[in-house]
Amino acid sequence: MHTIDIASDIAARAVAWRGGKKSVFGDVDPARTAHIIVDLQNGFMLEGAAVEVPTARDIVPNVNRISRAVREAGGVNIFLQYLIDEEAKSSWAIWFKDFADEKRVSRLSEAFARGAPQFELHADLDVGPGDLKVEKTRFGAFIPGTCDLLDILRGRGIDTLIITGTATNVCCESTARDAMQLNYKVIFVADGTAALTDTEHNSALNSMAAVFADVLMTDDVVDLMAPAGLVQAAE
Repeated sequence: MHTIDIASDIAARAVAWRGGKKSVFGDVDPARTAHIIVDLQNGFMLEGAAVEVPTARDIVPNVNRISRAVREAGGVNIFLQYLIDEEAKSSWAIWFKDFADEKRVSRLSEAFARGAPQFELHADLDVGPGDLKVEKTRFGAFIPGTCDLLDILRGRGIDTLIITGTATNVCCESTARDAMQLNYKVIFVADGTAALTDTEHNSALNSMAAVFADVLMTDDVVDLMAPAGLVQAAE
């Protein structure tokens, strides 16, 4: 698990900006909440996988706790799956041509092809029959034309997103930044997200805490989903 380090000056400044409120949101409705589980696929989680993020295996129990809490509270769990197809490689050529060599592109394309073993969700995840699986072809899930997430959220009247998954500083952060600017309440789970290093993880958490999200721990999120937690948060 990552050693979490949110700078005290950043946290204090954020609290001051919002008039002394320690927590950003006090009116979360679990029934209008979506838990967005970002890219916890075999290609990021298995030993020797194409983009192995070892710490991602450590967060699975926390992710599952949140999934169960959201499910029981009447919210929805949405599992995002990173997909690489020919259209993505063509329309996002900068990433595939300038940020990765041919060998890496080939390995990634094979791993994250629809139906490939590494494309599938990790076996230890708690995926219920009412949970959703949604493909995305960019790091952020709100890039127009690359994912159906926004339409799903709007169709269900969702106004709050809980972000878990990997990588903290790439797909999780990209999705959270855009979500906040699309007017969603964003809760970013510090011990429910994973990156390749503590430095990258904490860099993203500090950015989230400064401007974009309420950064909470798993215990806080589970409490928030319970009726007592909802009442307490609203006080």
